[in-house]
Amino acid sequence: MTAPAAAAAYQELAAAVRGDLIMPADPGYDQTRAVYNAMIDKHPAAVVRCRDTADVITCVRFARAHGVQIAVRGGGHNAAGLGVWDDALVIDLSLMRSITVSPGDRTVRADAGCTWGDVDHATAAFGLATPSGLIASTGVADLTLGGGIGYLSRRFGLTVYNLLAADVVLADGTFGTARADCHGDLFWALRGGGGNFGVVTSFTFACHDIGEHGTIIGGPVFYDFAGTAGVMAWYRELLPSLPEELSGWFGLGAISSGPPGCAYPLSTQDVPAADYPKIRAQFAGSRWPDLRIAGTAYVDLAMQLSTARYTDGYQTVWFYQRLSAACAKHRR
Repeated sequence: MTAPAAAAAYQELAAAVRGDLIMPADPGYDQTRAVYNAMIDKHPAAVVRCRDTADVITCVRFARAHGVQIAVRGGGHNAAGLGVWDDALVIDLSLMRSITVSPGDRTVRADAGCTWGDVDHATAAFGLATPSGLIASTGVADLTLGGGIGYLSRRFGLTVYNLLAADVVLADGTFGTARADCHGDLFWALRGGGGNFGVVTSFTFACHDIGEHGTIIGGPVFYDFAGTAGVMAWYRELLPSLPEELSGWFGLGAISSGPPGCAYPLSTQDVPAADYPKIRAQFAGSRWPDLRIAGTAYVDLAMQLSTARYTDGYQTVWFYQRLSAACAKHRR
């Protein structure tokens, strides 16, 4: 499209959607195009902050009619920055954050703009959770369609294994709900078949009873960087004696108020309270510091602690070049 034609077309799009359409010359453009990873600096042609599924349908049909590339932003947490792209129309779902918990059915329905902090807050009130990620600001859509591994995966599997249904706007602008018994091929595709099958506007997940009335035991344990090798060897020997529900991993990094580096396993459990003393004793019996954690609400412990460490604007270089190359190849 020529510049005048594009301007006229986007004016028509702005009039057709309930959400705001933001162009490069508009106030707030830079803030709107920014994503979690501060290394991403893309300049889309326009961003539509969708209010509902009808807005998403309108955007998809507009892009199809005018030959405009689409980028879809859920939580904006993707390290490779797939939620924003140069000269694309960004379909921003971040305002679509409705959540409905059905305690009797043990399910939760979440709009695609929700973060896992939103979902955990809603489900924890009923002593329920679905396997999610590690950080509260991670988007539900981003994580689910990528598989999803987190604190509860050792017991309940990946996030995508717990997906029961998804509402999807397809590439031709039509709408449908995919589940095992309806549009099964699309449901299969969304659960690991690749990408570019449509824009998912909401997800329905199976939920599970968590710990004792929604309480788990877990948290970070910090060690001096010099002890990294010894801690890792000890942890490897300890793991076979611990419950399979335990999730743990190591991170190597620096903390602002401490020495240049530290090693820490972040361990979270969803095991019966009766097992707590045994677990504590196993950690305390080592020559490494005791497991200094206590039972606490799932979302408060896991998501909020991690989110405090990885805030928006964090410069993520982890696999960035490899991911960017893979994304460029995929788009071709």
